[in-house]
Amino acid sequence: MTTLTVALALPWVAGIVLVGFDGRRPIIAWLTVAVLAANLAVLLLLAFDVLTRGDTQLVTGDWPAGVGIVLRADALGITFALLSVFVLLIATTAEAINGVRVRTFPGLAVLLSAGLSGLFLTYDVFNFYVFFELSMTVSYVLTAYGGRTRQLRAALVFTAVNLLGSFLFLLAVAGTYRVTGTLLMSDVAAHMDQVSDHASLLIALGFFVAFSVKVGLFPFHFWLPTVYAGTRPAVAAILSGAVANIGSYGLLRFGVGMFEEQLRLAAVVVIALGAASIVYGALLAVSRGDPAEMLAYSTIGQIGYVLVAIGVGGVVGLTAAVLYSVVNGLNKTLLFLGVGMRGKLVAAAFVIGAFSVAGIPPAVGFIGKLEMFRTAIAASNPTLVVLLFVGSSLSLIYLFQVYQRVFWHKNASTGNLAGGGASSWAPERTSPLPLRTLTLVLALIVLAAGLWPEPLLQLSGNAADALIRR
Repeated sequence: MTTLTVALALPWVAGIVLVGFDGRRPIIAWLTVAVLAANLAVLLLLAFDVLTRGDTQLVTGDWPAGVGIVLRADALGITFALLSVFVLLIATTAEAINGVRVRTFPGLAVLLSAGLSGLFLTYDVFNFYVFFELSMTVSYVLTAYGGRTRQLRAALVFTAVNLLGSFLFLLAVAGTYRVTGTLLMSDVAAHMDQVSDHASLLIALGFFVAFSVKVGLFPFHFWLPTVYAGTRPAVAAILSGAVANIGSYGLLRFGVGMFEEQLRLAAVVVIALGAASIVYGALLAVSRGDPAEMLAYSTIGQIGYVLVAIGVGGVVGLTAAVLYSVVNGLNKTLLFLGVGMRGKLVAAAFVIGAFSVAGIPPAVGFIGKLEMFRTAIAASNPTLVVLLFVGSSLSLIYLFQVYQRVFWHKNASTGNLAGGGASSWAPERTSPLPLRTLTLVLALIVLAAGLWPEPLLQLSGNAADALIRR
């Protein structure tokens, strides 16, 4: 059995089994953490194989490619798979320490790991859709985790909006098969040159809107603040650090890998939408009073950087897009978990995360912003350079506001946050030491990745090469 097979089979089997047990029991919660850790270890072994020996591909059932399910691990897919499973591991560990509140949460977290891993490691458009829907279905249920009115409302909004995105995606899949006669990603890319401009642009637009809805890109962001601020911190960390990777990965894999010419024609529009997301998200974050809402609007702004880098393209732009996706996933996981805790260790961890989002060294966010500046310079666009400065400055302002309201204000724990009303996540006392320690460990990882960025830069560069050479 290959490493690729184990990486996909392990979370599938374990998730199905764990869903049948009561996840509120500590032993089941910690067993889930162990399964996710094992899944991450297998993905690390797979990453080592990919980086040292090249891409790994297999077709299920020994069928010919295009008939059987084609699974493929390259540097791009394995990067996003590692990030997503790592975020799930951290968030699930935090919830295991806190005490799981719903019996199905641990099993659902493992099934989400299976769905995301399959999505990032498939090479077939239809099977991408299948894994896509599995991941989103589990996410709908996780959004309601907690069972309160606020969480149920968030789950309803999330489900309704994302079903629209799924419908658009399915229409685009059908259109792709209609004009190319295949759904194998490499074959679709090869056949797109023979498709009329109007049909190819319409199909590419369908995929773009579907992924934009999933990731909460401006102007498709309207659902995101309600959902992220309405869920529990661990679920918000999962949605922003793991599930949102579907949108970033999809824009890279489909935009660059299959619709390269259409992306080139729409590059100016893509960059403009990214720039609008950066400014809009940052300005709305500054104006919010609730820390959870601030971070939700911040998410809209941060994904704009990825879109700008994709629009610029080339080795520099695509490397920056992959790198910033990873950095943003780590940052948002740290901040969403941190804003729901109290204590000096958490405060220190939150500062590291805030510095990373603002691009202040030595946090890893500085490396991400540095790559974005390289992208703007490579594009010979001084407007983008100014935009990056403005976005970083606004990030520092709203994150300082979050820090002040959560960790400085004397009534932060009672809900009297100056100018913003009660924070939906504010605990009444200092969080448990293991939970604070976990948050600090994640912050130290963010810091260490900034002090020693070579592995992350190399992985991002390999991911960009995988897209370009495909």
